[in-house]
Amino acid sequence: MARRNTAQLIRSAFWPALAILVVAQFAGYALLGQNGLMSLGTYKTQIAERQARLTVLQAQRAELQRHAELLNPRRVDPDYADELVRRSTGQVRPDEVIIPRG
Repeated sequence: MARRNTAQLIRSAFWPALAILVVAQFAGYALLGQNGLMSLGTYKTQIAERQARLTVLQAQRAELQRHAELLNPRRVDPDYADELVRRSTGQVRPDEVIIPRG
């Protein structure tokens, strides 16, 4: 009789225990998982690094855009074209200073 009550108790507690384990697993992933709350600090650091990188890339893009405008086939900037030709043909001396037009 005691054996029967124990088996019945185990059977009746099985599904609620399984549900608690599943909920605990999801809670663990929510806290400690790859996208959990504990990795929030890492995400904030990555965002700050990528914002800094974005700022650098935007500055580089603006510089390239300015150079592209200087090389527009309809109105090429003669000073910039001369500078590019002299650099590509090796006519720029090491002590020479090139002042970019801004």
